[in-house]
Amino acid sequence: MEKTCLACEIKKLSYSYPDGRRALKGIDLAIRVGESVAIVGPNGAGKTTLLLHFNGILRGNGSVAILGVPLDDKSLRWVRARVGMVFQDPGDQLFCPTVCDDVAFGPLNMGCSPEEARSLVDQALRDVGMAGSEKRCSYQLSLGEKRRVAIATVLSMKPELLVLDEPTSNLDPRGKWRLVDLLKSLPATRIVATHDLELVAALCERTLILDGGQLVADGPTGVVLRDVALLRSHGLSR
Repeated sequence: MEKTCLACEIKKLSYSYPDGRRALKGIDLAIRVGESVAIVGPNGAGKTTLLLHFNGILRGNGSVAILGVPLDDKSLRWVRARVGMVFQDPGDQLFCPTVCDDVAFGPLNMGCSPEEARSLVDQALRDVGMAGSEKRCSYQLSLGEKRRVAIATVLSMKPELLVLDEPTSNLDPRGKWRLVDLLKSLPATRIVATHDLELVAALCERTLILDGGQLVADGPTGVVLRDVALLRSHGLSR
């Protein structure tokens, strides 16, 4: 597949849930390789719905291209090998008997040998500060540890685009800033949906505001976060 300077490109994307509720309304968006982009907005704005289109979990009307490749039935497996999705609840990604099994699940299902998968597991766990936890039961970990292992399950796939939904939700301040340091150290393009404006300021150079299923602002993070009237009008400030 030919490389492109765009990590993702979305054109005229709309999506309605089975009950008829329109969650996305004509989204146009381009994110360059290497960017770190925040998507913020009030509850029900469509943030998670948008994220789920990056790797084809949801498929709406319009077009989505990842690294220059249109997302369709033929490219879905290729896209999912390059887009790592970290869900808001780490329990959605941890379902195997041990941490090692959880982190190895993706590589093994993509055809890696057991030896290759173990090497990827070791590297991913080192990257998230969880080396030595391979034999632990994932359900017995603290929330911060679960979130790190959930990220490791994605890093073991060597994603080029990392998509995170509320990554600091329910973390204490120490866990939050450890996670921020971790995310800043990763080379992948990052897209983060969050209510945490401190996280946005620390991690992302570009910020989008999504409200009512529409992109209503897109600019440098410092500019967006200083616009108190804009933030207030979309439920992001008192």
